[in-house]
Amino acid sequence: MLGWLSSLFRRRRRDEATPIREADAYARSYGDRSGEIVSVARVEPKRIPRRTGDMTGELLRRAFEARLDSRGKATT
Repeated sequence: MLGWLSSLFRRRRRDEATPIREADAYARSYGDRSGEIVSVARVEPKRIPRRTGDMTGELLRRAFEARLDSRGKATT
C-alpha cells in the first residue's frame, strides 16, 4: 500500500520533447494560416460637445433616440 501511495507523488523523468518547426508551432497556437488579407482602419471618435445650459432632458432624449436610430441603420 505504501509503495503504491508513494508512486503517486514520485516525480518521473520526462522524456525530451522533440523539436517542432515554426510553422507547426504557429498552427498549434493560432490555427492554420490563410491567404486572407485583413486591413484595419483607425476611426477617430467624435468629440462630445460640452454644453451646460441649453441641454434639457427632452433634447437629450431626442439626441439619444436619433443616435440609436442611426446605429440601427448602419448595422443592417
